[in-house]
Amino acid sequence: MEILAFGVQQDERPFLERAFRQRQLHARCVDVFMNRDTAPLAAGHEVISVSVNADLDADTLRALAEGGTRMIAQRATGFNNIALDTAAELGMTVARVSYYSPFAVAEFAWALAMAVNRRVVRAARRTREFDFRLDGLMGRDMHGRTVGVVGTGKIGEAFTRIAHGFGMNLLGWDVAENPACVELGMRYVELPRLLADADLLSLHVPLLPDTHHLIDGPALRSMKDDALLVNSSRGGLIDTEALVEELRQGRFSGVGLDVYEAESGLFFHDKSLDVVQDDVLARLMTFSNVLVTSHQAYYTSDAVGQIVDTTVSNVEDYLAGRTSANVLTAPGQPPAVPR
Repeated sequence: MEILAFGVQQDERPFLERAFRQRQLHARCVDVFMNRDTAPLAAGHEVISVSVNADLDADTLRALAEGGTRMIAQRATGFNNIALDTAAELGMTVARVSYYSPFAVAEFAWALAMAVNRRVVRAARRTREFDFRLDGLMGRDMHGRTVGVVGTGKIGEAFTRIAHGFGMNLLGWDVAENPACVELGMRYVELPRLLADADLLSLHVPLLPDTHHLIDGPALRSMKDDALLVNSSRGGLIDTEALVEELRQGRFSGVGLDVYEAESGLFFHDKSLDVVQDDVLARLMTFSNVLVTSHQAYYTSDAVGQIVDTTVSNVEDYLAGRTSANVLTAPGQPPAVPR
């Protein structure tokens, strides 16, 4: 059997091919991303694997089912991009990677925070032109300031441990307290209090109906004018148009975004020769205190290796008729509830 893997990055390909080969399975990797236009490429493949930016809406899933696909192994944790009810109706098995290195994302979130705080990108651009002035490069100590961590699961906890190392005051918000974060000195408060007090706000919650635009216009306006904002989770957590408006008013010391709510069809592609049609993203990129990266927080050899190994195990389980906690839906099983 040939497993067709969509949206495979060049650096990821050797990991994926080697892992499947070691399990006596064959994978063919393509760099196109799964959506309703590319779904016909999967015709004749019972098992496919897709990347984090796959668009598995109802139409795409129906097209895959018509082509004979019965199992989808997504190489990501979040599954807000999958119409699970439709997958269940079609009798498809869908599995995800429920866990991989939380340090990859947490460390990158801090890389964004420090880059915008200390104006690293601006400084690097200057020195390449042999301009060694310090004007406009002043940042702030993190020590003694307050960090607000929205979502204190595994990634949020790893982020908090780094903040604790900086000597910061720790505020948290989540549906349940994490004892490890409490032990570090974190105080859990209501979201409005956290937004008002945070010098640095970092988002680590999943994208659900209840968290869509969690950081909307009123939330942004309640934050300090000189706060730092970092999002390495899902773009839809922030109302980007409202963020642009606040930036236009000269607010926020720095914003680091590894995700964008309309990133599908943009991120992971080379658009350098194209006319950008997304006016909101184009405006966002004009602000010198904003740093946008292309959903790369997870992209370490450690995390990718874990993601690939779990993906192959999910395929093996399907072929053997086994199930696991990674399965989101399967014949005779109700679809998972996003969380």
